Amino acid sequence: MKRIAFIYFIILAFLFGIAQIAVAQVTMDVNELTIDKLFHTEEYSQERMSRIQWHKDGDAYTVLEASGADCGGVNIVTYQSKTKKVLNTISAEKLIPSGYKVPLAIASYSWSGDFKKLLIFTNTKKVWRSNTKGDYWIYNIADESLFQIGKRLPLSSLMFAKFSPDNASIAYVSNFNLYIENLTTNEITKLTTDGNGDIINGTFDWVYEEEFSCRDGFRWSANGKYIAYWQLNASDIQTFYMINNTDSVYSQIVPVQYPKVGQNPSSCKVGIIDLSNKETTWVKVPGDPYQNYIPRIQWIKEKLLITQLNRKQNRFQLWLGEANSAETELFYSEKEDTWIDILNTDVSQPSFEMTDMPVVDNGNSIIRMTEKDGWRHIYKLSFTDKSETLLTKGYYDVGCIYGVNVKTQVVYASASPENSTQRYLYAVSLDGKSPVKRITPHEYSGINGYNISPKGSYAFHSHSNTTTVPTTRLISLSNHNTIETIIDNKVYGERVNALNLPTYEFFKVTTMDGVELDGKILKPVNFNSEKKYPVLFYVYGEPWTQTATDRWRFGWDNLLSQKGYVIITMDNRGTPCLKGKDWRKSIYKKIGVVNSRDQAMATKEILKWDFIDKDRIAVWGWSGGGSMTQNLMFRYPEIYKTGMSVAGVSNQLTYDNIYQERYMGLPSENIEAFVEGSPITYAKDLQGDLLLVHGTADDNVHYQNCELLIDELIKHNKQFQVMPYPNRTHGVSEGENTTRHLYTLLTNYLMQHIESGAK
Repeated sequence: MKRIAFIYFIILAFLFGIAQIAVAQVTMDVNELTIDKLFHTEEYSQERMSRIQWHKDGDAYTVLEASGADCGGVNIVTYQSKTKKVLNTISAEKLIPSGYKVPLAIASYSWSGDFKKLLIFTNTKKVWRSNTKGDYWIYNIADESLFQIGKRLPLSSLMFAKFSPDNASIAYVSNFNLYIENLTTNEITKLTTDGNGDIINGTFDWVYEEEFSCRDGFRWSANGKYIAYWQLNASDIQTFYMINNTDSVYSQIVPVQYPKVGQNPSSCKVGIIDLSNKETTWVKVPGDPYQNYIPRIQWIKEKLLITQLNRKQNRFQLWLGEANSAETELFYSEKEDTWIDILNTDVSQPSFEMTDMPVVDNGNSIIRMTEKDGWRHIYKLSFTDKSETLLTKGYYDVGCIYGVNVKTQVVYASASPENSTQRYLYAVSLDGKSPVKRITPHEYSGINGYNISPKGSYAFHSHSNTTTVPTTRLISLSNHNTIETIIDNKVYGERVNALNLPTYEFFKVTTMDGVELDGKILKPVNFNSEKKYPVLFYVYGEPWTQTATDRWRFGWDNLLSQKGYVIITMDNRGTPCLKGKDWRKSIYKKIGVVNSRDQAMATKEILKWDFIDKDRIAVWGWSGGGSMTQNLMFRYPEIYKTGMSVAGVSNQLTYDNIYQERYMGLPSENIEAFVEGSPITYAKDLQGDLLLVHGTADDNVHYQNCELLIDELIKHNKQFQVMPYPNRTHGVSEGENTTRHLYTLLTNYLMQHIESGAK
């Protein structure tokens, strides 16, 4: 429900224009955007960089490039970072296994520590959100041999294969158990034997992946003598059943282990395998394993650092254990009245990955972000004396941590103290004494993102704003000088600029409650301030996404602006804006209440603008934005005349426990808040036109939400429309022509119920 950007990047689809639609012909003095131009053809496709792999300290990196060979496939090219000189190329022809006619299709790849072997992940299958099951092959640089690992295990069953520190063996997961394979003899040893789906070794259940970004569930120790891994016991998690009615004449049941809010999560524990005898030692972490989470572990020297969150996610503890002992000691503890975040993510780095806390001072300290002083700041925590050093001082928030430059003794982080709609790179001194220094040059106004090399010497810098198309360049971080522009999107930019479309403007609006919201508006083509226009509000409004940001966005909303609609998005309290803890945490136990009121009260102020037609107000959103759309339509029917809700949660008691309990508390203690915040409670007050869209195979926000709301609306004799998408998940993207169909539906519904154009 949280993140459209993570839910198959739907928010990015809206922001960057992946989704587009067909509309009726309208006479205008600019080129008309159509579904064929925006979706069916490549006319408005952006250039995007393939995923890079840094080498060792970052002096080189590897990318995938189209081979151009008759066999197809890609070349794996290694460049020197300083000069962009080609150091090595593994051609696609070398990646054709014996008996194959075409090269391996590379989903991802990684290098051995000595960079003599390349591990290739291929033939992948989806597990929940990501394709994390597949086959692994190893390419040996020295003799150019190519061989498959785990050959006696089922096809496409291996997960998270990783080289040992000495590069002599490789470990992986298959069918919920851990294995190790000797790369000389190809002998495979099973390290765990009890994995069966209820007992999960080395990977995670649905909710750990969804809410903590946990996928890869084991870690090699630095000396290669131990493997630490998670074991989840999901045997008490109830199964939610989805129905596949289209792939056979008989329906098929699709089961998902899914802990609803109020239900106990899987129990979790951490084991350490001694590879000399293959025995597991279970680490003693205090507390009931059913009432605590372990979302992170990491090796620091030969000690294991374990992150523990309690069930309410308002107590954060770090435990330290020895590799050869079950005992642990408490290293650090933190308590909040609301919740504590563990993910290192921001609008400048919208990738929900399992990231370790940076280790500094030769392994004697770690870097952690916390909001305990009212702002999201960076602290250095010492293992030696358990001291805490505040590295970022002042009344501003850090967005995320990118990495550390040990040589210059700085932490690289994202922030924007003056403008929450933007993001820039800052260098933060590890001694906490030197002032924080902005690294991003001022000509790059907007949203800046960085992929920084391991030792912090180089980075790939991405940039865009509302008037500048996305670009990516390789830079030297010491002076932010460009080594080479990798992506310039020049052709794409020329095509968009030739349309002569209006650009986005930013505004601030203060509600009757004294709350100031950032907003972003796109006015219609040929805008006339003396006339009145219809408005479509795009909403999200929950803690996972900020929408009114200064980044490039082109697509559906531009097409609607050609039709005469004003497009507006605003960020209410509770969204992850860089406005302090009070702003973000004010939504605690009030999701659906505080956020919808902020949106509605801000809209009331906007209705006072001379060019806004208060009788033609529409709203739409996806996931959390779908819930917001429902709440606005039901709670404020005097404002919003038409709503389009995609994949929304209608009843908070149907969503997963980790997310909903994080922001709402436990229903056993706070059931009234869950009822108050759920749109279904106010469905009886619907007055306008409502379209509900939902995928029947949505394993995130279950189609159950749609049916529960349908039933409630029928009960109160409310008329509405529904579009179920069979066997589509939360992104509603599977199947031929689905995205085109969906946005055509939304466009037609909007134009049918909210008349376009100026009056």
